[in-house]
Amino acid sequence: MAGFSPRKLSFSIIFLGLMTVLGSQAALDVHYYDRTCPEAEKIIRYTVLNASMHDAKVPARILRMFFHDCFIRGCDASVLLDSTPQNQAEKDGPPNISLRAFYVIDDAKTKLESACPKTVSCADIVAIAARDVVAMSGGPFWNVLKGRKDGRISKASETINLPAPTFNVSTLIQSFTKRGLGVKDLVALSGGHTLGFSHCSSFQARLHNFSSVHDIDPTMNPEFAETLKKKCPKPNKNGNAGQFLDSTASTFDNNYYKQLLAGKGVFGSDQALYGDYRTKWIVESFANDQSLFFKEFATSMVKLGNVGVMENGEVRLNCRVVN
Repeated sequence: MAGFSPRKLSFSIIFLGLMTVLGSQAALDVHYYDRTCPEAEKIIRYTVLNASMHDAKVPARILRMFFHDCFIRGCDASVLLDSTPQNQAEKDGPPNISLRAFYVIDDAKTKLESACPKTVSCADIVAIAARDVVAMSGGPFWNVLKGRKDGRISKASETINLPAPTFNVSTLIQSFTKRGLGVKDLVALSGGHTLGFSHCSSFQARLHNFSSVHDIDPTMNPEFAETLKKKCPKPNKNGNAGQFLDSTASTFDNNYYKQLLAGKGVFGSDQALYGDYRTKWIVESFANDQSLFFKEFATSMVKLGNVGVMENGEVRLNCRVVN
């Protein structure tokens, strides 16, 4: 992945008129910490920026962390909790084994506890950090609604409810609908794959013995498939082998959608978005208009950040353990 550059801080700012939104249980507010911790967003931003300058994989990892947190029990930082002898936590569930960069959230939390103790929730840190990594990578900037509380329950078994890279569009729509998200949100948030990398295990079924009729998934560009087969042979003895999810994987842009138009989606669930009439037109519109994608992505991230917001949770002192 290309090295991280602070010059990407030229944010594409999107102003969202909605300043306060009712969550499923609690009200969130852009100005939630204005009096109690006015430097909160600055502390998080510079922590994330510093980490990203040292490791170019941090932006993709933080964005994925936010998705995986909000899709299970809502945006309550349950994905940050460590397992205990009595409980296997979300981060140790099969889809989350490859989640990384928890140390970035820990670092931000340590700084925030020093500046304004017992004030900023871990759930809000993840939401703000996700916005910042998108903006730092050349994507849109939006106002993050704040005031989430941290949950006390985290179960690895519940990660089975995360959308899988093998899902078809009907299953994806069903998964998003359960969280109050629509078809446009599905396509927009899938664009988060413009940042990041996948190991072979998440897509190699498309490359070998795909069906009784096709060895390779017929929706995949044949030349692209051959490139992936060389990276992910069968059997594959290199556990680190894989593929970037688009050709500009350290830059947040609309290249992901252009890849789908060319049959170069890495995940079957991604390519399926271009093969279904319910989502194809949205894929095409985002491929043709990056500013439209940025606007819709920001809107959908605000909606995602409002899923399952807790009113009766706590503000953890350490994001890895309940108080």
